[in-house]
Amino acid sequence: MPPLILVTNDDGVHSPGIIALFKAMKELGDAVMVAPDRERSAVGHALTLHRPLKVEELRENVYSVNGTPTDCVALGVHKILSRRPDMVASGINKGANLGDDITYSGTVSAAMEGTILGVPSFAISLTGDRPFHYDTAVPFAVEIGRYILDKSLPYDTLLNVNVPNVLRRDMVRGVKITKQGKRVYDGAIQEVFSPWGDKHYWIGGGKPYWEHGEDMDIQAVLNSYVSVTPIHLDLTNYVALEYLKEKWKDKTE
Repeated sequence: MPPLILVTNDDGVHSPGIIALFKAMKELGDAVMVAPDRERSAVGHALTLHRPLKVEELRENVYSVNGTPTDCVALGVHKILSRRPDMVASGINKGANLGDDITYSGTVSAAMEGTILGVPSFAISLTGDRPFHYDTAVPFAVEIGRYILDKSLPYDTLLNVNVPNVLRRDMVRGVKITKQGKRVYDGAIQEVFSPWGDKHYWIGGGKPYWEHGEDMDIQAVLNSYVSVTPIHLDLTNYVALEYLKEKWKDKTE
């Protein structure tokens, strides 16, 4: 029986990126797309709890959900797919998911949900600005997907993949295994005014600043490499855990 692959994203079911990924995953097995009915970027790992969700079959093996990427994975695994998937593939996102971006990303959160449900998962994004060259990312999606199906992944771990948005694959220098970098935005909250003079705030944009380092995800893509970062769901800081245990011990003795 061929592998069953759940394909999702946060840019919506009609995004060129998910269509490219869906076609790519068909090279590896039976692919089923379950994706938001519209763009749901930066929703993080949100679940829809206060209203029912509607699933619409748009065509064979393609479903839209009026919810978040996390909703899509949960419904796909538990209700829509005929059997448990062998892999979740999320993307191809139009824009980077690097550094601290992963805490906001619906694309990465979809892969997180797959991982929580015990399904090996990866998220893939194109770094840079329009026009997006999804064909450049497709071979790397196939390569990584094949690796996961053949080797699986460590427990509670997903792969966050970022591909330089260049015209051709031969312009990518290779693949690097990286760690999550640090990126913050300056001036990301803009003041805007309504026609009646009311002040509002628009979150988005701003100038990014990042830490540099040869083993960081951001540095890898800046150097024209594909960044592959293993993300662990256990957020415990074990160094701080031991430190705090010692400090609390001092207070209680």
